Amino acid sequence: MSKLTVVFCASLLLVAAHAGPRQQTQPMSFFITSVGPGDGANLGGLAGADRHCQALAEAVGAGGRQWRAYLSTIATQTEPAVHARDRIGRGPWYNAKGVMIARNLEELHSENNNLNKQTALTEKGDTVNGRGDRPNMHDILTGSTLEGTAYTAEGYDNCGNWTSNGEGSARVGHHDRTGGGEHPTSWNSAHNSRGCSQQNLQATGGNGLFYCFAVR
Repeated sequence: MSKLTVVFCASLLLVAAHAGPRQQTQPMSFFITSVGPGDGANLGGLAGADRHCQALAEAVGAGGRQWRAYLSTIATQTEPAVHARDRIGRGPWYNAKGVMIARNLEELHSENNNLNKQTALTEKGDTVNGRGDRPNMHDILTGSTLEGTAYTAEGYDNCGNWTSNGEGSARVGHHDRTGGGEHPTSWNSAHNSRGCSQQNLQATGGNGLFYCFAVR
């Protein structure tokens, strides 16, 4: 081996040492559905919504994890309430580009989370239309309060706990953290939808989309 080759190899090793360890991209553990089931707020209940999350994740090679929809349900005569925050694991969660959304449940449900139009991506890594875009699709179905528990109010039925595309209403958040409602900057509890049909969801700025989180 010539002296020139030795010097060249030594230089490469020195550059690599100063560059430090390569950062690994974290696997996706959060996304907004790129499409909804297409039947308004009738998602087939929580089980149907979870299946939709799983199918979308599998389509982009992320089906090796268990996916859950960030949705709450209200209590009925036969079933207790289900809280979205109890369905999605403990975190941390990363979007399709490896950007951290939140470290844990507390951060996710605080003002310190990193959830906004630029980071709340679909499973394909695409942004979702927000306020000012045509069509606006920033209303994301959640059925939840600011704390991630089941939203309840007089006359509110959670669109039959995600089984109705007719009368009723669904609690939605704004993924772009802007707009109208009681809590316009909330990602998970901005206001109620006009109704449960696809047409009504679209009329109030949505498209039947929802959040999906990887539990493990």
